Amino acid sequence: MSYIGENKMAFSTATGYGNLPNGNFSPIIYSKQVQVAFRKASIVEAITNSDYFGEIANMGDSVKIIKEPEITVKAYARGTTITPQDLDDEEFSLTIDKANYFAFKVDDIEEAHSHINFQQLATDRAAYRLADQFDQDALGYLTGFKQSSLHSNADTVNTTVNGAVAVSTAGTDELLSSMKIDASEFGGSSSNAIGIQARAGGATSATPGSGNANPLQIVARMARLLDQQNVDTNNRWLVVDPVFVEVLKDEDSRLLNGDFGGSGIQNGLILNNLHGFKVYMSNNLPSIGTGPSTTGGTNASNFGMIVSGHSSAVATAEQINKTETYRDPDSFADIVRGMHLYGRKILRPEALSVARYCLV
Repeated sequence: MSYIGENKMAFSTATGYGNLPNGNFSPIIYSKQVQVAFRKASIVEAITNSDYFGEIANMGDSVKIIKEPEITVKAYARGTTITPQDLDDEEFSLTIDKANYFAFKVDDIEEAHSHINFQQLATDRAAYRLADQFDQDALGYLTGFKQSSLHSNADTVNTTVNGAVAVSTAGTDELLSSMKIDASEFGGSSSNAIGIQARAGGATSATPGSGNANPLQIVARMARLLDQQNVDTNNRWLVVDPVFVEVLKDEDSRLLNGDFGGSGIQNGLILNNLHGFKVYMSNNLPSIGTGPSTTGGTNASNFGMIVSGHSSAVATAEQINKTETYRDPDSFADIVRGMHLYGRKILRPEALSVARYCLV
């Protein structure tokens, strides 16, 4: 049997050398070991309330969530006529209004002759991409931003309320303005991001009144805001990006020193306790303009976001509604497709604190 085609050798040949001229002594070998792309950690499931996971089925379904009624306490004196109050049954909805899908096909000939199981390889990658899109969307939503395009970090202010706001004083991004931290918290302009800088030369804090702060000062301020809202100190979390983590390491290398038995990052978790927070690192947080790595002081247009909260603050419900394989009617091939349905809702905006920052 003869093969027609071009054979390219890795070895060079001297001019005039004619032995084994076609290079067939050195065939090209395709490895069965596939290079798998690096994957971002998905952390939304670790920081949100998934109690409603089993209560959804199809896109458009919604879960009615009843809020705890407020009780009025009144002074009592002997002989006072007691008037019982009417209990409120206020509710809001977690709506399953997000859907993404994947679809690919593998020809029978390709499947029969390939040394790689491309169907399994592609299915694994598709599952990761669906999870990553869910993580990007949810992290953007709970920080007050949305994606301008699929599979990109949130970079546009969210102005669309998902159903109704959980608290009447929340904005169209469903967050409370009192829980947002910017440069004004540290003596700067409210339109600017906080300029972060590590302690250097024995300094104990950033220059006062400049709109700058050390990373730990920002984390401590977030903790204080949650404390003032009576948020439970158990199950608090903080999500930061690699730029913030780098400065945090410069702040005090003992904070992240390899951390916790040498296991390194596990599903995004990098610290078990920092000012009462479990700390996660994610590349899916909002990045505005050129992002937080912009230097030159505080900035109103280029910054990153970090967010802290309590596990009960945001609810997520997700379900892979359909994953199926069927024959392609137009060729000899199998088509694999899947769809991911999910919803997310801020339940307690008073239990979320966000901060915008950039490098100094």
